[in-house]
Amino acid sequence: MFKSNLSLTPLFGVTHVGDGDGWQHWQCDNNDPQFLLMHENGCQDWLAGWYRIEIKLRSAPEQILSPCLYPDYGEGACESTLIPLWYRQEGQRIDCIVVLLKPARSLRFDPTIQKAKFSLGQAKISRLSRPVAYAAMIKALCFEVDESRKLKFFHLFGDIFLNARQYGLKYMVEELKKRYIRSFPGVDSDYLSWLGIFDALGDKKVSEILSGLKRKPLISVLLSTYNTPDKWLRKALDSVLAQKYQNWELCVSDDASKEAHVVKVLNEYARKDQRIRLIFREENGHISDSYNSALAIAKGEFLAYLDHDDELHPEALLCVVDAINKNPNARIFYSDEDKINEKGVRFDPYFKSDWNYDLLLGQNCVSHLGVYEAALVREIGGFRRGLEGSQDWDMTLRCIEKIRPEQIVHIPKVLYHWRTIPGSTALGVEEKSYAVVAAQRAVREHLQRVAVQADVSVAKGGYLRVRYHMPKNEPWVSLIVPTRDRVDLLKISIGSILERTRYSNFDILIMDNQSKEQGTLDYLDQIGRHERVRVISHDAPFNYSAINNHGILESKGEIIGLINNDVEVISEDWLSEMVGHAIQPGVGAVGAMLYYPNDTIQHAGVVKGVGGVAGHVYCGEPRGSDGYFARARLAQSISVVTGACLLVRRSVLEQVQYLDENLAVAFNDVDLCLRIQQAGYRNVWTPYAELYHHESASRGCDDTPEKLDRFFKEVDFMYNRYGDSLENDVFYNPNLSLDQPFSLAFPPRRMI
Repeated sequence: MFKSNLSLTPLFGVTHVGDGDGWQHWQCDNNDPQFLLMHENGCQDWLAGWYRIEIKLRSAPEQILSPCLYPDYGEGACESTLIPLWYRQEGQRIDCIVVLLKPARSLRFDPTIQKAKFSLGQAKISRLSRPVAYAAMIKALCFEVDESRKLKFFHLFGDIFLNARQYGLKYMVEELKKRYIRSFPGVDSDYLSWLGIFDALGDKKVSEILSGLKRKPLISVLLSTYNTPDKWLRKALDSVLAQKYQNWELCVSDDASKEAHVVKVLNEYARKDQRIRLIFREENGHISDSYNSALAIAKGEFLAYLDHDDELHPEALLCVVDAINKNPNARIFYSDEDKINEKGVRFDPYFKSDWNYDLLLGQNCVSHLGVYEAALVREIGGFRRGLEGSQDWDMTLRCIEKIRPEQIVHIPKVLYHWRTIPGSTALGVEEKSYAVVAAQRAVREHLQRVAVQADVSVAKGGYLRVRYHMPKNEPWVSLIVPTRDRVDLLKISIGSILERTRYSNFDILIMDNQSKEQGTLDYLDQIGRHERVRVISHDAPFNYSAINNHGILESKGEIIGLINNDVEVISEDWLSEMVGHAIQPGVGAVGAMLYYPNDTIQHAGVVKGVGGVAGHVYCGEPRGSDGYFARARLAQSISVVTGACLLVRRSVLEQVQYLDENLAVAFNDVDLCLRIQQAGYRNVWTPYAELYHHESASRGCDDTPEKLDRFFKEVDFMYNRYGDSLENDVFYNPNLSLDQPFSLAFPPRRMI
């Protein structure tokens, strides 16, 4: 191990404003200050290996954001090799373990990503052996955190070493780096480390895919430019030139840019590569007209849309063409996406659901990268003028009206990087309010075209909510409520349904499963006289499926509601909301938002494979939480909803032959939903039907040997029936974990 002082030489974006008390004072007036790090003898070269970097750095609070290093491995400073640094505000220093993967010609140090005034003091570097570097990272994680987190970190490292046995030493090292970097303030380090392992396919896999392609269609990448800053325009163009798949053309429509450099740069690139085709519009027509101009010169079988300051992943078109070969009848393809900041750092990945019609009505969950069959886009007339800001959302809605759901393919890999700069919708829909107005119009007019009567309103965050109209003759709903004693809960449940439900055409069937307590029997006798309530005796051992099947056969409703005796209605329109979804063509089961009494989420949908057979997501999150990309507050297609509050049409139940009585207690709702899904229906969860759930208090816990034995038999039943499909939920991305919902999977369950 050696130690050396560092010399910092200004490169760009910084002004020296003075010295004093061992500090050099600097000011940067842009968001890209840069220094060159050199050995004290002036040498710029760096050996591969592990280092500890210490730099005294003083500034006002929150002025130092995302400091980093850029090693030059021979191709210049490159965003793909960025190394985040740990800035300790309380100690006014950077103190960090880093690794250089190979010899570097130079090291560039960027202290922040915003305008700032700061002071630099002593800087030094120490070269470390691997064991010392690993030990330093472990020490930082385990001992330089507050007491409450120590035990958590020891558990995490147990996971690291256990998984290392399966995935090897590389996994252990990358996982250690990931957890270390994740503790840095202001860095999406979990994702950065994940990218380091799983992002690139590798040369061997790329060659494999290329050699196996029987169909090699021309892909037309459409790009609309307007006064695009030189740097971002070049980044966008370079990302197309860097594609591993070569049969593409780039059709660029410039929308009458006033900045002279735009035309200059476009012509420069067109001279470089004959696959780049240009059209210069004489009048500015905004993005829809401009993209249509690019469409007019496109010759490709498929169209890929690229915004003028964004970037394609180098493997984007390769993965799309691979999907085209695997799905020859598909006409729309879309991928996952992430964001990329002005420093080139990727963050905030959106690992999407497979095709999710109901979610598309609330957010543009197709978005980027979207690839469309050219004939389909021409059939619908391309982009519509007047929908600017949500023109791609509108186009997707018009396209899906012409095709079948199975012709829409999701590629579970990040193939597109949104640039986050002021004014970009990558920073949030509030950045462009006109986009929300256009989106509302796009969804409203789509529903009109498919003859669905509904109101479309803007929800929190600029997302959309669809309220379906009731038919003139509202369908009758029969609510089946199994119970055994616990009259305290039952009174609250039945009382809240009767008193707070605005929907009028419903009745309640209370299925009494051997209640013994006199108070319960008295209440059942009393409530059974209510015009909407019937009490039916089910005198048999507890079997949730059998009790509900009995109630279904006794009921008269066109729609059946499975309701626990410990749910309590919150929102008056809960039943109208659920019925509105249940009567839509193609919809099977519909679930609600359920909260614990302390106003944390109990049920916001169920994902196959989470925690075993299936598990709830967002459990314990505060009421009002957004969830993963707002999915905790948007209606959406989903594989499973809980049977604690589930609506489904009688005809669908009859088709799938009701609940399976082999599942007496656990997983009967999961099994029902999966059989409904297998029958070709889509299940829907809505956050707008809100109830409290007191979590099966009247049944008790599985805490005896007999109950545990039954539970494990029901687990085996589910695995025997569904097998590996339990780990592949089409509405939950394979890049997301089954252990911690919506966190990253290490490794992904499915690789391209």
